[in-house]
Amino acid sequence: MRFLGINAIFHDPAAALVIDGEIVAAAEEERFSRRKHGKRSVPFSAWELPEEAVAWCLSQAGLRPDDLDGVAYSYDPALVRPGLAGADEHWEDLRTAYARRAPAFLATAVPGLDPDQVRFVPHHIAHAASAGLAAPYRESAVLVCDGRGEAVSHLAGHYRDGELTVLAGQELPHSLGLMYEEVTEHLGFLRSGDEYKVMALAAYGEPRHLPELRELVYATGDGGFRVEPIDWTGYAKRREGGQGVWAPEHADLAASVQARLEEVLLDLARWLHDRTSARYLTMAGGVALNCAANTRLLAEGPFADIWVQPAAGDSGTALGGALHLARAYGENVAPMPGADLGRGWRDEELAVWLDVARVAYDRPDDLAGAVAAELAADRIVAWFQGRSEYGPRALGRRSLLAHPGRAGNTERLNAVKGRERFRPVAPMVLAERAAEIFSRGPASSPYMLFVHDVRPEWRDRIPAVVHVDGTARIQTVERSREPLLVRMLEEFEVRTGLPVVVNTGLNTSGRPMADDPRDALECFGSTPVDVLVLGPFLVRRRAVVGV
Repeated sequence: MRFLGINAIFHDPAAALVIDGEIVAAAEEERFSRRKHGKRSVPFSAWELPEEAVAWCLSQAGLRPDDLDGVAYSYDPALVRPGLAGADEHWEDLRTAYARRAPAFLATAVPGLDPDQVRFVPHHIAHAASAGLAAPYRESAVLVCDGRGEAVSHLAGHYRDGELTVLAGQELPHSLGLMYEEVTEHLGFLRSGDEYKVMALAAYGEPRHLPELRELVYATGDGGFRVEPIDWTGYAKRREGGQGVWAPEHADLAASVQARLEEVLLDLARWLHDRTSARYLTMAGGVALNCAANTRLLAEGPFADIWVQPAAGDSGTALGGALHLARAYGENVAPMPGADLGRGWRDEELAVWLDVARVAYDRPDDLAGAVAAELAADRIVAWFQGRSEYGPRALGRRSLLAHPGRAGNTERLNAVKGRERFRPVAPMVLAERAAEIFSRGPASSPYMLFVHDVRPEWRDRIPAVVHVDGTARIQTVERSREPLLVRMLEEFEVRTGLPVVVNTGLNTSGRPMADDPRDALECFGSTPVDVLVLGPFLVRRRAVVGV
């Protein structure tokens, strides 16, 4: 059977396709529209649909809209109550009205789609399915935490053999995700989009406001929590629209909120474990993208292992909705094979792109060795390979790579990307080598959703990937999954003695990650990147025609 999932209601619109229980395709609309996060999270944008992502998912499988057996829309307007606390008091009715009409909107946007095939899947059920059904476990506790869904901000449950039992939820206005969004905005970042910057800034501060926040944000002992109204100006001056410098007070506030978030998540995880006795925890929702919190949950929590959906934000509800619908129709669903679920191109298609762009290129016999040599010479490499990633992390498909042994490469890459100077960059490492370089965190971290401590003897050897607190958000690379990356890492170690390469997203600030060859060529042409690797082809800066 064929099931399409749609996320559209808040932000990060996306589509995903599940056929006979297998995940075939998943993509975010931002990768097609080139608009970061696809749209703003306001009621007026609820009607905007991931039309290009839907079209691509169907074409990837050679399907027409009328071939579908069901369409999941990851929001159920029937669950929204009038006067909902914590919602937009002026415009929430508009969002709900748009959601109710989503089947008709979809039928108009995707000609041939039957509106009667559309099923509303509650937002947090879709999040839960994206974790519990996509993870490699037959049984797991599942924890969903984000800004909000229809009327709640949290779900705690238990998956066993594909069936979900919901054990707890937290009604609005109490929301850990909205709390984090509020402090993100207060610190001058983009709300519902830049929360990861607060996590990075937190490492520069001290959690000196933690005692006060413990009185305002706390678990209730029944699987829920409370977030009382907080006057952020009492802790740090508001930065309007990113204006003004960051002061220690801002870093201290970020550190305090981060620490309290971690503590409450630990309380929720312990309650959930007491109720389920599950060995494994699966997680989704925007809060699950907080890799520092995930690491603390694994280190101090009761679960033997944690699996986090790599598209844990709202885009992942498209996948979760499709998986949930497939399971509801009796399908046995397979675990997620990897995050490389987006667009890819054949070698001959990539060559055409390079020819049209009038770019001189060559095709090295040993691409991995050629790239390793460029990196060893301290050149920045734009790396475009295979199918693009689903979710916000660059995982060796759409990446910027650099030498980790040059301390200045952190600032150099942040300058290339137009990012804040305090932002860290991440290391890519062979899975079998990770334990000798990094401690704490899981042995395997293919989706870059945990942080690890960099062992003291390695910190001076790979300074570009060591954050101010001595940690790194690593990506482990498996031989069976990424043979070309493995070869490149091995060749780089031969030349430098370092089994690690810097990996950050192939994009610039405010732009989505590069997805198609045009995006990669534009990024290469507009930034001081030295080398572009497009499939098997290599372009050097000096080889650009006319330069």
